[in-house]
Amino acid sequence: MSSLVPPWGRATEWVYSITGRYKLIMRGGSIEHVLVALRRVIRATDLYSKRLAKTSGLTVPQILLLQAIRDRGQVTIGELAAEISLSQATVTTIIDRLEKRQLVYRVRSSTDKRKVHAFLTEKAVHVLKNAPTPLQQHFSRQYTNLSDWEQAMIVSALQRVAQMMDAEHIDASPVLDLGVLDSPSSLTEPATLPLEGRTKGRSTSPADRLARKIT
Repeated sequence: MSSLVPPWGRATEWVYSITGRYKLIMRGGSIEHVLVALRRVIRATDLYSKRLAKTSGLTVPQILLLQAIRDRGQVTIGELAAEISLSQATVTTIIDRLEKRQLVYRVRSSTDKRKVHAFLTEKAVHVLKNAPTPLQQHFSRQYTNLSDWEQAMIVSALQRVAQMMDAEHIDASPVLDLGVLDSPSSLTEPATLPLEGRTKGRSTSPADRLARKIT
């Protein structure tokens, strides 16, 4: 048998057997490779958030919300929340901030007074034209192009990583961004832990130990 080392690393290996078919063999990887990969994901997310804030003055959730309004047209707050998988309360807070910046406006439905529709302003249309493509959309397109078994392997591995970092019970939305989702800027208002989540002195949780090691 002959082996080929794939470009994405040595943790996997394609082996050409006597049957004339390639088989994917999983091999162990060092902890350093894991930490480097995690660090790259964190850095890529952070760098994109900073680039987005510098070019448009917006956060990732704000951009995603503006795009959803643009793509859906006349849309209610509840429909927006379902579209980008955020709570209605979070979406309402983001809409409030965007409205103060004159990027969106709301109009109550003429047929159902209980419904309020969100619309983009001309300023928002201009901002979206000049904003970079969200990292989340770039990642989603590549993920969708993967085969089913590759998608399943990624989901399983990341869920296992979250479990190893004692993070599987942390409430999180499907948004590739750092910081508080409904803050004016995730760069200037970092997330604040609730009182029960704070500890005196240096934290010893696996997640904090990992963060200190890869920083």
